[in-house]
Amino acid sequence: MREEVRLAGFGGQGIILAGYVLGKAAALYDSKEAIFTQSYGPEARGGACAAEVVISDEPIDYPVVSQPRYLAIMSEEAFSKYGSAAADGAVLMVDSDLVETATRLGWAHGIPATRLAQELGTRIVSNMVMLGFFCGVTDLVSARAMEEAIRTSVPAKTVDLNVRAFNTGLEYARSRGDA
Repeated sequence: MREEVRLAGFGGQGIILAGYVLGKAAALYDSKEAIFTQSYGPEARGGACAAEVVISDEPIDYPVVSQPRYLAIMSEEAFSKYGSAAADGAVLMVDSDLVETATRLGWAHGIPATRLAQELGTRIVSNMVMLGFFCGVTDLVSARAMEEAIRTSVPAKTVDLNVRAFNTGLEYARSRGDA
């Protein structure tokens, strides 16, 4: 089993942290092999960025994501830039309030991640809402592993908020039948 994942959005949404957490969950807490890479433009905030994770049950000999089977996209610009490289039959998850094209086409799993994060008190945890949704839709990494990776990756004072955001996304997937 070798799975390629691409998380994409704009700088400031926590895409790189989300990719790191996903890779850590797979490698440290689900006993899989994982490689995490990141790319972003020269802008500190606002430009498109991506985090890519390869997850496998065998050693990974080629660390590059070329045709991701799983994509979580959190901005329209990121959808335009990274969405077209998906493998045939890819699973696409989008922030339905921010990625209008994919939502309008009707072939993406949508979650209003930013809105749900705002309801928790801050939009800064929209990345964790999306990770929960990703976990519920794909079952690629266990919820237990993902939660542990969150607990050991975010600042101590934000752990509860980030775990709550993750569980919000996970429950959203389960309640809609996406899981």
